Amino acid sequence: MRRIGLYWFGNDLRVHDNANLQQASAVVDQLLCVFCLDPAWLAPNPYGMANLSAQRWRFLKEALQDLDRNLQQVGQHLLVCYETPLAAIGGLVAKHGVSVIYRSRHAGFQERQQWLALQKHLPGLRFVESDTQTLFNLHELPFTQLPKSFTPFKDNVERLRVDHPLLPPDALPPTPEPKSDWLLNFPVYLPAVSALDAELAFHGGETAGKKQFKAYFRSSYPSRYKDLRNELDGWENSTKFSPWLAHGNLSVRKIYSSLRRYEAENGANESTYWLYFELLWREYFQWYAHQHGKRLFAFRGIKVRKPLTCFYPERFQKWCHGYTPYPLVNACMKQLNATGYMSNRGRQIVASCLVNELAVDWRFGAAYFEQQLLDYDVASNWGNWQYLAGVGADPRGQRHFDLEKQTRLYDPDGKFIRKWQAEVRNLPLDSVDAADWPVDPADAKLASILRA
Repeated sequence: MRRIGLYWFGNDLRVHDNANLQQASAVVDQLLCVFCLDPAWLAPNPYGMANLSAQRWRFLKEALQDLDRNLQQVGQHLLVCYETPLAAIGGLVAKHGVSVIYRSRHAGFQERQQWLALQKHLPGLRFVESDTQTLFNLHELPFTQLPKSFTPFKDNVERLRVDHPLLPPDALPPTPEPKSDWLLNFPVYLPAVSALDAELAFHGGETAGKKQFKAYFRSSYPSRYKDLRNELDGWENSTKFSPWLAHGNLSVRKIYSSLRRYEAENGANESTYWLYFELLWREYFQWYAHQHGKRLFAFRGIKVRKPLTCFYPERFQKWCHGYTPYPLVNACMKQLNATGYMSNRGRQIVASCLVNELAVDWRFGAAYFEQQLLDYDVASNWGNWQYLAGVGADPRGQRHFDLEKQTRLYDPDGKFIRKWQAEVRNLPLDSVDAADWPVDPADAKLASILRA
């Protein structure tokens, strides 16, 4: 009797270092490789924003196309379903007699709820989860409760062994489902293209991610990473791995393995250690999301005290579009809107501005980043926003950046501000007194969020 398996792809869009593909190859006779494009992604999120910007839709489409091509090279193809996971996978299980379902462990609360709902809906099946998006496996962590801040986490895990990345499979079991032209139904979003876009042109997919990955470790930049990482601009000033990591086009274990190889060949220094240090920060937030579940999205975060912020529609819109009284913030936001990317330093600066100078609920900033960032990762994004807003893992409490000092340090000659035409003069924070701001009926939908 044939054994048929189903692999539900999510934020693991690759064939290299993929334990699910390796396990399936050894167990099943036929395999369905499925990605579910949930119709909910097309609707506004609870904050009234799109779930994915045009840039994010483009990157996802390229990543799925590349995965399909790579699967075809090993005897498979990708099936993209335009339904909820419960409906799509439930239908395929009934149609083909699937007996085992594979998935990468996901840090997102909603994604975990979908996995549990699927198990409840299909009680007779075997469900297999693998840790493909983290350095360490769940059972390897040396604690049952995640430390409350990063430093004790780092001290506990930084000397743990990291599994060697797996090679891509030579071949996969065939699929029982005929190939379809899923691109015909893919949402059509056409991002505006400009000369500035081309400078930070990220293209989705494992192939593009590997190209950047190889180029970076063949250069001398890893040995200078710590000196360059706070630059606001410039392709070479950071690894630029994050969009491909977020979609699972690149394996974090593959990056770690290559970093160790680079150190063996070129010498280890403070910069190469800092690359590992930042991989550990990413790791911390993955397990932080697992630990705290839906509290990742709560106004109070994981704290007891509420932030002293509210929702000011005009301030928030000015922040989104780069028209605040703060030129450096404006430049960073215009860069984000044009390219889908912003430096780590820029993210801290604009987040601090939204929470402190503008006194806006941090969740609206996190939701806007979710919409715009090509490297959006639920754990890193919402965990970092909580951290900066003082409701997360930072033992020091709320972080407040001096915007004038940040400008002197990171854009002393104003080059970055001029590039993004972000200079403003005498721009008021509010056009009218907050008490006189007219109420838009659409904003009434936000009332339940603000009371949470």
